[in-house]
Amino acid sequence: MPTTRITPTAPIPSPTPTDPTDPTTAPAPWPDLVGAALLGTGRRTPPVAVRAGQSPAAALLDAAAVSTVRRRAALRPAPAGERPAPAPADPRPPLPAAARRRLALLLADRGPAAGGRRGTDPDLTELLPQWLAAAGEHGYRAPEALLPALLDAARSRTDLRPAALALTGPRGLWLARLNDDWRFALRGIGGPLSLPGADAPEAVRRLWEEGLFAERVALLTAVRRRDPRAGLELLAATWATERAEDRLMFLDSLGEALTPTDEPFLEQALSDRSRNVRTTAAELLSALPGSALAARMAERSLPCVQLAPAAGDTTAEVLAIDPPGTCDAGMQRDGVAAKPPSGRGERAWWLGQLVEATPLDRWSGHLGGRTPAEIVALPVAGDWRTELHDAWCRAAVRQRHPGWARALLGAPGDPVLAAPEMAPAGSARDLTKLLTVLPGDERALWVSEFIAVHGLSDAFRMLGVCAVPWTEPLGRSVVDALDIARDAGSYPWSFSGVMGLAERCLDPAEAGRLDMLTAVTDEPEGASPGSGGYWSEAFLRLVGTLRLRATMHAELAGEPS
Repeated sequence: MPTTRITPTAPIPSPTPTDPTDPTTAPAPWPDLVGAALLGTGRRTPPVAVRAGQSPAAALLDAAAVSTVRRRAALRPAPAGERPAPAPADPRPPLPAAARRRLALLLADRGPAAGGRRGTDPDLTELLPQWLAAAGEHGYRAPEALLPALLDAARSRTDLRPAALALTGPRGLWLARLNDDWRFALRGIGGPLSLPGADAPEAVRRLWEEGLFAERVALLTAVRRRDPRAGLELLAATWATERAEDRLMFLDSLGEALTPTDEPFLEQALSDRSRNVRTTAAELLSALPGSALAARMAERSLPCVQLAPAAGDTTAEVLAIDPPGTCDAGMQRDGVAAKPPSGRGERAWWLGQLVEATPLDRWSGHLGGRTPAEIVALPVAGDWRTELHDAWCRAAVRQRHPGWARALLGAPGDPVLAAPEMAPAGSARDLTKLLTVLPGDERALWVSEFIAVHGLSDAFRMLGVCAVPWTEPLGRSVVDALDIARDAGSYPWSFSGVMGLAERCLDPAEAGRLDMLTAVTDEPEGASPGSGGYWSEAFLRLVGTLRLRATMHAELAGEPS
């Protein structure tokens, strides 16, 4: 095999040194200066003159500084851009110093490592939404230095946006217009202080005609809250020129403060060229029990549901169902969709929509003066019970009728309620939706009794609609159920969702009562290995989180620590 002769290469010649301070000397090329800096003055002689007593490295840095000035001086300055208008004033009070430091810590926290064990430390990322809500109740404004961090947090977590944008206020919107990463804020609500009040009608009109879509939605909502008729007049003035998707959003905002005076406008919307707008208008009208649409729906649905003697027992009565045979043009104009979803029969589909839009109070007079509970208890002939009760459930939620919601929920101890087929998530029989119709205290009491009988496995979504902090009976039921699960030897992560809710929703005053649960207990026979230690850790975290929440509220109230 022939050998390869390796010959040494000639050294790279160094450029001729130049004196950067001599104006008659051409400066060394910038790439040569960079090359000497990368290799080091020990390996390459700098292409600059070195004065007496000066090190090669210092001479190189001097030459680089002079060359930088020369290069910049050769650039022609660009025209100055237009300065943005100053940020609007935010007259709300600033946060107390301790609360400001707490917000900075909450925004800086990135939560536990993915897949890692949580330990006993509170999860600050889960406390941030509650802190923002409490700060909003106090009416504080966000510190200017933390506005970017707040907007970044709202960008990454949509659940934070309403409260975060309300805290950032008009200055948050001002910043969002200058940074494309925060443009989402312009589609949300920037807080009530960015909106003109009732004492500025000209400013209201100008913002409605010229504002961003998010500002217009927020304005319409605010005006409707203080004067529903004035808000409707604002919307009617530009309704004909609005885009279909905007008309739909504006209609949704009417639902929060719906009044009988809205009926003529909504009746006109039933003829809108957008099907979604027509459907939404029909739903709003059906939520007004005295509306003409509700009366038309009652005329169609009541004859379909009649009392009849039970087969083989003339003393008993059942509900006999005769669904509509056609879906005419009048029904379709009133919001009845003619084509059923896959797997649903046409007549059953039409019946459900008619019953859903019928005023619930009409059923008592139609069915012999019976109460909602007595009507719900009546047997239904054939296979129509599920269809009929599902429609009543949707009507109770839409019309916000507590009496019918109570009847359809039944007693919390009823064993049928725990059956999966009774209330699948998202269905019309979803117990959670019916619970939202009840007053807050009654809702919490119902859920607490349900947990006492059925445990926590079916109660997670119900707990999510209960007011925070939980009432004492509800909190006691949740803690007792968790304690029972520990005594049974279950792993705590089987109840991690409920434990997370407890950290956010239990009354902080309960922390002292829970100290006894933090001890490591003996594991029962057949328990999951190590479950006692994990439960102790979970309860320690719960107690620590409750105490931190109490501290946060004290800081927001300006109480001395």
